[in-house]
Amino acid sequence: MRCWPTAFLSGASAFACALPALTYAQDFQLHGYADLRVVSAADETSFTHGGLGKTRYGSDDGLHFGGAALQATWQLAPAWLAVADVRLQPQHRATVGLTEAFVRYRPVSTDAWRWSFKVGAFFPPISLENDGVGWTSLSMLTPSALNTWVGEELRTFGAEARVEHRSEYGTFEFAGTLFAANDPAGEILFARGWSLSDVVSGVGTRLREPDVYAHMLDVEPPRRYDPFLEIDHRVGYYINATWRAPQFGRVTALFYDNRADPSAYRQTGYDDELFAWRTRFSSFGVQTRLGGVALLGQVLGGTTEIAPPGFRVEAHFSAAYVLASCDFGPWRPALRVDAFTTREDPAFPPALSEHGNALTLALNWRPREWLRITGEALRVDSVRDQRLALNEMPRRIDTQVLLNARILF
Repeated sequence: MRCWPTAFLSGASAFACALPALTYAQDFQLHGYADLRVVSAADETSFTHGGLGKTRYGSDDGLHFGGAALQATWQLAPAWLAVADVRLQPQHRATVGLTEAFVRYRPVSTDAWRWSFKVGAFFPPISLENDGVGWTSLSMLTPSALNTWVGEELRTFGAEARVEHRSEYGTFEFAGTLFAANDPAGEILFARGWSLSDVVSGVGTRLREPDVYAHMLDVEPPRRYDPFLEIDHRVGYYINATWRAPQFGRVTALFYDNRADPSAYRQTGYDDELFAWRTRFSSFGVQTRLGGVALLGQVLGGTTEIAPPGFRVEAHFSAAYVLASCDFGPWRPALRVDAFTTREDPAFPPALSEHGNALTLALNWRPREWLRITGEALRVDSVRDQRLALNEMPRRIDTQVLLNARILF
């Protein structure tokens, strides 16, 4: 049912409102940002306009409004926290979207153990780079391919239970989560492959697939779908373990399985179906410092499949990156290297497998607390067989340069 995400968000909101004993506002805060940027775009048509380009901007140089976000946090009581994020993106069909809305209960602890419970809509705890307001990076404008996919197709509509243990060796956390309404996750990796973009899906967003893929399905483009649908009425889960130590940093691992029924589908239009993709993957990340250099590294790999009667296809996918940054007063330079791949099994013409890499350079300058100026150059080198259907060479190099002014509040 399409109402699953709305039901979870409404339930979380009602849960917060049903706590009259806790509704005195200890601390209510609003934070956000707005972006204005000058763009030197890649030559290939961007995925945001139905092309196979790997970057957000393609053939649209000039001055752009990059987007805005608003985050509200309300500390209802020492143990209760409510969070809601709204994001405005001019390139989406639904330009305003709710990206997160949840309530967390974490009682005060005076011993080594602490536990918490969270319910609502929230990002799975995968990304190490998107820790700024509105799920943005403090080092780059454009997230890695790995975290671009997290922002586009993955969202938890459910409940998380987490337990922490603190000792002289650091803090160990273990979390288990049950969720619904993310059955199409994996569709975009099969239809389009990886991309690198700061576009994040909100509730109700409809992702655009490549026009060439729509033609392959005999569907009139543009073909769009909601990645947060419930199709098979099965509950998915993921488990997460994290170790944190001040002298080292953080190590985190996660296993995800949406438990979708690969034979289930929903009719989305005349002679067009959206399938539930059985998506399973593992991710591993490390965050540490070497002298004055902050280092992040993540790797993610898994499979996604559909199996309607008389037909089955599976995609194997993986992505990884390493990011280094350092601070020199108001200046923060950063460098990131990405690698990504998908493999279709069995392969059908036109083949949809790909492999590629990306190099991102960024220089951030924050002369005021409320202003951040960022220059970023992104080069994506990808080989995708699907381009043959457009009578193009499989290999393309997309280069995008951004100069961005971000107003923060």
